[in-house]
Amino acid sequence: MKKIVFFILLVLCNISVYSQSRKYSTYYYQRATLFESLSVTSDDILFVGNSITDGAEWFELFSNPKVKNRGISGDTTYGVYDRISTLLKGYPQKIFLLIGINNVPQGESADTIAYGIHKIVDKIKLESPTTRIYLQSVLPVNPDLNMFQGHTSRWEMIPDINKAIEKVAKREGVKYIDLYSHFVNSAGKMDVKYTNDGLHLLGQGYLLWRDIVKPYVNE
Repeated sequence: MKKIVFFILLVLCNISVYSQSRKYSTYYYQRATLFESLSVTSDDILFVGNSITDGAEWFELFSNPKVKNRGISGDTTYGVYDRISTLLKGYPQKIFLLIGINNVPQGESADTIAYGIHKIVDKIKLESPTTRIYLQSVLPVNPDLNMFQGHTSRWEMIPDINKAIEKVAKREGVKYIDLYSHFVNSAGKMDVKYTNDGLHLLGQGYLLWRDIVKPYVNE
């Protein structure tokens, strides 16, 4: 009974943060094959990566019909690398890439992760040279909420991963978007107002993310 009450309170809390929180929450029923089957054109601005790009078409969030969710959801850098070619056939205008800590295999170093992202960037440049590329930093997590122990146990390595990704961006001459410093609190964790599970975003978190990346979407 207590678990049921807690669940109901948790849902109500999420709704109170933002009236459309549920629309922008992470849902895993939309899988990679669906994203890949949808058309891409040279006008499209694509978000590709994992959890932050699941569950909604981002034109609603950005009020921009060119913005598309093509999440290749729940994938590692290897999975994105293997499957991104389908999207590149449409020569999209922009690609925003985000790989989260929940998609980093156990035991991988920051440099290994960065190398995987470097390969993705090179593939985009080769197969769709007109596409502008934006790398987003890995978001902080909050292990105190303890719902994704396997992922949140590695929260302390995220700053090193982000340094490695930023180096890739500089080396490749692409834009780097620092999400981490906007979401991290004084303890170096994701603030609870942005997440209810320690890893994924709530409505208020999605709105902050949108505000950070919006200038790059519109430039």
